[in-house]
Amino acid sequence: MDATHRPIRSFVLRQGRFSPGQQRAYEMLMPRFGIPFSPVFLDLDAVFGRNAPKILEIGFGMGETTARIAAEHPENDYLGVEVHTPGVGALLKRVDELALTNIRVIQHDAVEVAREMVPPGSLAGIHVFFPDPWPKKRHHKRRLLQQAFAELLASRLAPGGYFHVATDWQEYAEHILATLGAVPALENSHAGFAARPADRPETKFERRGRQLGHGSWDAIFRKRTPSQGDDP
Repeated sequence: MDATHRPIRSFVLRQGRFSPGQQRAYEMLMPRFGIPFSPVFLDLDAVFGRNAPKILEIGFGMGETTARIAAEHPENDYLGVEVHTPGVGALLKRVDELALTNIRVIQHDAVEVAREMVPPGSLAGIHVFFPDPWPKKRHHKRRLLQQAFAELLASRLAPGGYFHVATDWQEYAEHILATLGAVPALENSHAGFAARPADRPETKFERRGRQLGHGSWDAIFRKRTPSQGDDP
């Protein structure tokens, strides 16, 4: 079996609190901004109605960071993938409040979305911010960023496109750095970890952790260009 067709999920579905505002946004806006899962490559320009750089954001949580980045970068289009309904509703509520037009949402497993819906070479960037670290060793197989998935994601980047991962779990950060570093199509943009870029907003949980003396780590890689020996 292809390793990208893994039956082990990197998430556990939890309903969580679904506020009336989130539910209203979900019901009203998902038909406009949501894309149903289908095992067919998307025409991303047609989905967004324009030709602009496309950024894939995997696991956007409650969507605050996604909405802020999209608002600050109207020149880009953002495709967010999230499985948890309250988070989707929360992002759509922010989309409405900020009158954003450059976000679309797929509520489905990111592995299947990347494999079945995102065309090869179509992305200018990928964001994976604070994925579940699954800290217990027996759960490491559930971690999102395994070698096969990292290679699949790299294939969806256009040459020169970036792959940005952030985590507040040091052991997972080191695993991520090693995993991305082993993907032939990628090269590290920094000597090891990167400082948090100004265009990745600090989350409230990250800020609270920093105040308690906890760290966070950013890894930023780029897709090699054909002249660097990568396949086009």
